[in-house]
Amino acid sequence: MLGVFAEFETNLRKERQLEGIAEAKTRGVYKGGAPLDAEKKERVRQLYRSGMKPADIVRESGVGKTSVFKIIKELRS
Repeated sequence: MLGVFAEFETNLRKERQLEGIAEAKTRGVYKGGAPLDAEKKERVRQLYRSGMKPADIVRESGVGKTSVFKIIKELRS
């Protein structure tokens, strides 16, 4: 019985969260990061090809960790 109530509360929380996100988007507050320009992507590629580790690329280029790994993954494919 407690599991049913916990699931119900989880669903309510999820609905409230989605409503809050939708409201923030209409106000222009909830935005993703700006897309990387071609120069920054190429800089990350150059640093990786030169043998630099991803953590060092993040520090050197100022590009986020997730973006660096996405660019590296593109190189490997």
